[in-house]
Amino acid sequence: MRIATTIFLTDRTISPVGLAHSLEERGFSGLYLPEHTHIPVTRETAAPMGGELPEMYGRTLDPFVALGQAAAVTDRLQLGTGITLVSQHDPIGLAKQVATLDHLSHGRFTLGIGYGWNVEEAADHGVEWRTRRDLVRDRMALMRALWSPEPTAYVGQYCSVQASTAYPKPVQPARELGPGAPLYGPRTLIGGAAGPKLFAAIADHADGWLPIGGGGLTESLPVLRRLWETAGRDPKSLQVVPYAVRPTPGKMSHYADLGIEEVVLQLPSASKPEVLRTLDEFAQHL
Repeated sequence: MRIATTIFLTDRTISPVGLAHSLEERGFSGLYLPEHTHIPVTRETAAPMGGELPEMYGRTLDPFVALGQAAAVTDRLQLGTGITLVSQHDPIGLAKQVATLDHLSHGRFTLGIGYGWNVEEAADHGVEWRTRRDLVRDRMALMRALWSPEPTAYVGQYCSVQASTAYPKPVQPARELGPGAPLYGPRTLIGGAAGPKLFAAIADHADGWLPIGGGGLTESLPVLRRLWETAGRDPKSLQVVPYAVRPTPGKMSHYADLGIEEVVLQLPSASKPEVLRTLDEFAQHL
């Protein structure tokens, strides 16, 4: 089982370069970074973990810039977002960012996407909350059109693009969405809580699921697998990557029994000494 990590990198934590070096030296498989552009101070949306929202949410580094630094100083470390808030991006620009990072890292990038939780943050980007899932689906389709080998137009409900020359292309090869339907772009995983809407989206336009916290998989995995196969997807191609996990030996053994091949462990948003101590603790799971 591959052991990757995630962390809220900020202007007060360990640097992307220092962390990337330390992860690769110790044999960890990857680094995933979250995204928040800003956190409005006047906010009615409850923090996802309850209580006060930790300061790190409003100090988060841009994940693509930070991962670009990590890519430049490593050779094997896999890189990913956990998650990219697609609804808060211009999809043409985001397609370029994703393809460029995947190209420069020689195919090491995983695009973790999601729908967000902060209504006020999304509103500042012009996102209508009730339609954000449809918006993300539309923008992902546009991005796949730009990643296609040949110039491909896309016209959707919320966005469109002309058939265009758009390079670089993501390094990773196309996968099968279904009979004769290719999925272009880097490995794409959708984060969020188990449910019919999320699982339908995963089967429709992704490679798998980032279950935040990694709980309840015994019950939810069979449901997702049935929906995946009903959609005509190859049963062997589904990827489930428990995310932001607080590891214990029992929990990691349980994931292995479920056939999980990659787990992303949560690092503290902290200075270099504290992060390296945690990495050394996590090394027992490698």
